Parts: sequence; C-alpha cells; structure tokens
Amino acid sequence: MRSKLGDKIRIKHILDAIVEIESYVANMEIGDFFNNSMVRFACIKQLEIIGEASNHISQDLKSNNSQISWEEIISLRNVLVHEYFGVDATLVWQIIETDIPELKSDMEKILKSLD
Repeated sequence: MRSKLGDKIRIKHILDAIVEIESYVANMEIGDFFNNSMVRFACIKQLEIIGEASNHISQDLKSNNSQISWEEIISLRNVLVHEYFGVDATLVWQIIETDIPELKSDMEKILKSLD
C-alpha cells in the first residue's frame, strides 16, 4: 500500500537524508569512516531512507527522470536492511563519495520542477 505522501515530500525526504549524510562525513577520509561505526551506521540508515522514499515515488516521476537509477537505489535499500551484517563499508563510502552528490543535484532539480 502506497502512502498518501506525495512525490514532493518524498523528494524532500531524500534531500534531507543526503544533507544528514553530508554532515556525518564532512572532513572525513575513508579510514575515519571505517573506524567510526556510529557514522557508518548513521549513513546506512540515511541510505535506507533514500531507498524507501524512492520506492514510494510515483512511476510517472520515475519515468520522467529516467537518468536516475531508481531500481538500484531501491535494491541498495533492500541489501542494507536485509544483509546488515554483510554490508560492505567500502561500497557505502563509494556511494557516498560518488553517487550521493549526483543524486542530490538531481533531487534539487526535480524539487524545483515540482514547485
């Protein structure tokens, strides 16, 4: 069952989660990330939120923004939730460093288009 929250709210949830991740890892190097389980788990939780919010975005919005790998985002959420002891911290760091900035930019553009 889909929530009554609309796409605009879901996009805001994604952006909020991205801002949280950015604040957690500000001025961190990969070694710091590996050595700080609290930051790792906090980032993982925010990635789960991004995946869950993405799962509830309308098919129309997803189709109109096909440059975003919606299915990969949702699949990542499923891995993080169900394989919690097998999560690869290196992969999480790579996602934070490479994918999150692009996703943030895409979400900001989508949000602006919804205003």
